Amino acid sequence: MRRALIIASVIAAFAGSALAQGNNAINVFGVVEAVDSSTIKVKNDDGGAVETFKIAPNVLYIQQANAKLSDIKSNDFVASAAVRKEDGKLHSTELRIFSEKMRGIGDGQRPMNDARNQTMTNATVTGTVISNGSNVMKVKFGPSQIGGAGTTYPGGESDLILDPGVPVLKFTDTTSAAVKAGTKVRVQGVRNAEGAMVNRITAMP
Repeated sequence: MRRALIIASVIAAFAGSALAQGNNAINVFGVVEAVDSSTIKVKNDDGGAVETFKIAPNVLYIQQANAKLSDIKSNDFVASAAVRKEDGKLHSTELRIFSEKMRGIGDGQRPMNDARNQTMTNATVTGTVISNGSNVMKVKFGPSQIGGAGTTYPGGESDLILDPGVPVLKFTDTTSAAVKAGTKVRVQGVRNAEGAMVNRITAMP
């Protein structure tokens, strides 16, 4: 379920960018076999094949870590998948605190069109309160977004319910020093006429 959620969130976050162009998208989880300034070799978790990727000049290096609800602060840019429960409110199923270099990615709220009918919200935190043991997080997202089947989601504010135990991940900006042989990584990019090029490498715990 986690892998499906991660993939769905990537598609939502990077809609309209080079990272989300159908079958050309690269989204690989694995372990670094070797890396230098221009290429990275990754042993894919799915099947064990080793693939070599070119590293884009503007590559973004990110460090992923587990976090807690208390780590969420006002003005953080976050991404959250959520399901609408019987109370009519959106309850987060997983929340990610993005780094500053990731601020604005996928800004908006739109359906994920998955089996759980989840909604993806990428937005800026404006405040949180505790209600009946859960955090009620208010977020503000950007201008109008076009969702599934051409549905428009106007810019504005939304509430997300963060129930106790909801998984939280935090992403911080880092450098190539965080990525070496043996590092668990996720590489993202696109396959084009120049080959397989990655422009985001995330070091994972």
